[in-house]
Amino acid sequence: MADQPTQVQHDGPTPSRRDFIYVASGAVGAVGVALVAWPLIDQLNPDASVKALASIEFDLSGIEEGQTLTIMWRGLPVFVRHRTADNITVAQNTPLTDLKDPEPDSARVKEGHEQWLIMIANCTHLGCIPVGDAGDFGGWFCPCHGSHYDTAGRVRKGPAPKNLVLPPYDFVSDTLVQIG
Repeated sequence: MADQPTQVQHDGPTPSRRDFIYVASGAVGAVGVALVAWPLIDQLNPDASVKALASIEFDLSGIEEGQTLTIMWRGLPVFVRHRTADNITVAQNTPLTDLKDPEPDSARVKEGHEQWLIMIANCTHLGCIPVGDAGDFGGWFCPCHGSHYDTAGRVRKGPAPKNLVLPPYDFVSDTLVQIG
């Protein structure tokens, strides 16, 4: 006997040209929607200027002992203070029971770099910018509502509920710090 071709049975109707056109139209439509939606979704990403501000490097070598500079990071003012030995001693010897938001000085500075205090310059009460080298504790004073901060940026008196906020930062070298 000669080999006879076998017939394949389909479980459903045979696809027609119309079925192909429906599937092809749907695929083209989906690609079209994706092409239109992509620019709209992409514009929600941060632009290059925002990405550039995500972290900054700052050279500390120009700041003299006892001096405070204000720099900008992510649109926020940041205090960079070169603390004196007296500032450090007073901050380290302050009893935690005297603080509204108890936090030791060692938690507010990096080990080995205790002379540098880096913190966001916004009062934690309503976001005003405190004045440096002022107030009852030799640190900062917020003239808007009367909050007093010590030489470690810890709230000591007034309506502010928390210490001045510390940004994320690391020392790249002894004189170069990366914020963010």
